[in-house]
Amino acid sequence: MRDFDGAAPAYVGRTDGPAVFDYLIVGAGFAGSVLAERLAAGLGKRVLLIDRRPHIGGNAYDHHDDAGVLIHRYGPHIFHTNSQPVADYLSRFTQWRPYEHRVLAHVDGQLVPIPINRTTVNKLYGLDLDEAGVAEFLKSRAEPVADVRTSEDVVVGAVGRELYEKFFRGYTRKQWGLDPSDLDKAVTARVPTRTNDDDRYFGDSFQNMPLHGFTRMFENMLDHPNITIRLGADFRDVVRDARYRNLIFTGPVDEYFEYRFGKLPYRSLTFRHETVDQEWFQPVAVVNYPGEEVPHTRITEYKHLTGQTNPRTSLTYEYPSAEGDPYYPIPRAENAALYRKYQELADATPNVHFVGRLATYRYYNMDQVVAQALALYTRIAKAEGAVAEGARGISGIGAAPQPAPSSAPVHSRREAS
Repeated sequence: MRDFDGAAPAYVGRTDGPAVFDYLIVGAGFAGSVLAERLAAGLGKRVLLIDRRPHIGGNAYDHHDDAGVLIHRYGPHIFHTNSQPVADYLSRFTQWRPYEHRVLAHVDGQLVPIPINRTTVNKLYGLDLDEAGVAEFLKSRAEPVADVRTSEDVVVGAVGRELYEKFFRGYTRKQWGLDPSDLDKAVTARVPTRTNDDDRYFGDSFQNMPLHGFTRMFENMLDHPNITIRLGADFRDVVRDARYRNLIFTGPVDEYFEYRFGKLPYRSLTFRHETVDQEWFQPVAVVNYPGEEVPHTRITEYKHLTGQTNPRTSLTYEYPSAEGDPYYPIPRAENAALYRKYQELADATPNVHFVGRLATYRYYNMDQVVAQALALYTRIAKAEGAVAEGARGISGIGAAPQPAPSSAPVHSRREAS
């Protein structure tokens, strides 16, 4: 493995003779890094992994700031999963720090739990309801919608219009640049409503943070002699000269096809990182700001995530944006229809696999991306006739490397189809 932090060439020089890469993988986030590790360690493939950013880890990249606090450059990434195989796989490359994520929302001048629970209702309204009382309270305010289609329908149908206005409408309008009534129901359906005091943001069976950070986990994952890494490298420059047999693309699918049908819409983010001269700034890692009177959606304080001890603390203010790096596919029917056109092109493109959030225009959690990458590895291993143990994907991590087939076509230059 090479070039984690140092300057990297813009492209890999052309290789003379038969010494080529079996796989060119575009993007060093979860999808690309998992596949690089599996193909190299599980099948003995020679892998060239590239990323246009100057670091590995994609949006999960973290690093120590000037105060010595481990921060997430692209906003908080909280690992959680119900998939034991995914947890077992990642555990090969990191130890874990137990962490259950809790989020507060700044509403009516006070901090209350989100997702809405019994504590939220009692604190906002000065009540002392038990679980049954909270259930009845929410039921009395709910405005059921016969045909649930939008994010507004989901929330108003569950908790009523007043709580929808307090917690969801402003936040959603800032986050997506659209009113919840214009967004698919999937956006707010991800956030539950509870009648008990459970204030955890996630209910997954496995909730932990990498003990030494995500970047260290990626470094361990990619530390293999069959993996060559080039950072600060643009895909178009690399394919001009690199020799490879197969391509795995984790970037935006519309970019790969040079926006043939137009750009797929995304929401972006900008971040303001700062360090303050006090030990703690807020009681939990993330505080949401649903009100439209402030431009940011949330503030993250990282020491809650890392467990570090430091007399100073580091924060990130998060501002949604219409311009910038693509973060969130916008879930609307017309966007899904546009993606399907690109999906048809992707399905018809030989020797290229599209995987991950951007390549499939879906909002995936980190564990879902890992599972998708492992599933693709299993299909590749089976298609290449690997031994049964190696073809089991996760359970075949320790399988003996298999030689690369010599009959595969070599691409000395691949144009976007």
